[in-house]
Amino acid sequence: MLWFWGQSPYGRYLHHGGLGSLNADSALCRAFAPGPFRELILPFMLSILGWAVMVVAMMVPNTIPLILVFRRVSEARRDGAFLLSVLLIGYLAAWVLFVLVVYLVDWLTFRQLLASDWIIRNGWLIAAASLLAAGLFQFSALKYRCLDKCRSPIAFVMQHWRGRAHAWYAFLLGVRHGAFCVGCCWALMLLMFTIGSGSLGWMLILGAFMAIEKNMPWGAKIGRPIGLALIAWSSAIVIANFTAPGT
Repeated sequence: MLWFWGQSPYGRYLHHGGLGSLNADSALCRAFAPGPFRELILPFMLSILGWAVMVVAMMVPNTIPLILVFRRVSEARRDGAFLLSVLLIGYLAAWVLFVLVVYLVDWLTFRQLLASDWIIRNGWLIAAASLLAAGLFQFSALKYRCLDKCRSPIAFVMQHWRGRAHAWYAFLLGVRHGAFCVGCCWALMLLMFTIGSGSLGWMLILGAFMAIEKNMPWGAKIGRPIGLALIAWSSAIVIANFTAPGT
């Protein structure tokens, strides 16, 4: 779905800075009268929808162990499939809320940065800072506390699943698990704001890292090497730009 979207006239909304006016010649643009909805709200909705699709593509595979555990717990119930759907909705709600908040902050910041000629000339600083922040977070205690929750789906379900108001508790279970996943993966996901959610290659790479980290027995050990690689990458960008001719 993301690949087809990226080939369409609306592929720009899958990339950083895409929140702006629609192409005046596009069919979608002609369907609405000029005004705030067409110029601001509609592009914003397209961008958020693109990020929601990206979250589904990258994060739902990471939560398969939780899904399997919850399905075993609820399989004797007639509404087991419904409860599993509610669990997934809660999980995705946590990620979509994260994307919504970060996208708004990112957009407001991006508009301010575009007003600075110095930032426009030195846009590489944004990429270097994003990589450095993501690399440093790989060494934080918060990451590994959240990662422990994501890596223990059986204990997580036993702790948070209750026998009453099943749909509500299934939703809360998904939200809580999603919140811990946000807590351990938010820094890597922020790199997609620099790269753009239309980059299927980076989606596969970062999605694979997060899936291995959460689901493989040795997965927790790759966090720090990834952090070192990201810090090295950030340093390489800085060095390359400071040593470039004419800098």
